[in-house]
Amino acid sequence: MATTHGAPSGRDGDAVGGVDELHGALAEVLADLGLDLYDVALGGGRPRVLRVLVDRPGGVDLDLVTDATRALSSFLDRTDPVAGTYTLEVSSPGLERPLRLPRHFEGAVGETVSVKYRDAAGRGQRVHGRLVGAAPDAITVDVTEGPGAGGHLEIDPAAVTQARTVFEWGPAPKPPRPARGGRAAERTGSKR
Repeated sequence: MATTHGAPSGRDGDAVGGVDELHGALAEVLADLGLDLYDVALGGGRPRVLRVLVDRPGGVDLDLVTDATRALSSFLDRTDPVAGTYTLEVSSPGLERPLRLPRHFEGAVGETVSVKYRDAAGRGQRVHGRLVGAAPDAITVDVTEGPGAGGHLEIDPAAVTQARTVFEWGPAPKPPRPARGGRAAERTGSKR
């Protein structure tokens, strides 16, 4: 759900006091609704977008997102913590959650993840696998696809450029059946 806030100003500033300070204030507003603030980010563009992801055990529905949007809009209009015009966008993190903060990685241990990162040479890499560890100095992925497949890969969190959980749809697909041919073709051949 999205709403537009602020008035044009001559400055293109960020959140007053930074997004971290805004995070704490928004978390308090959402706590009154029984919601957790999963993440907040202020993106560029015209107008800028203040993205707020809300969650709670058991998930959130559209009514809760609507309630959160109203409460956050009211708070933002009263306190005006973001310079200039911006759009407030409130949603749930979804099935495939972005992993940006240390607590996101900690909460995703055991889940399948996709991680883009810069290797020691500065090249962009992507791995897919099970997140098996999350510490302040390294995240550990049991890699199924990408560099290091079949083993564990430790990645410096500062090198991560994008990460998310990956929703797996049901059981793995069955292996393909052998192509018709061979003996089956021999059996259907003509007998003279």
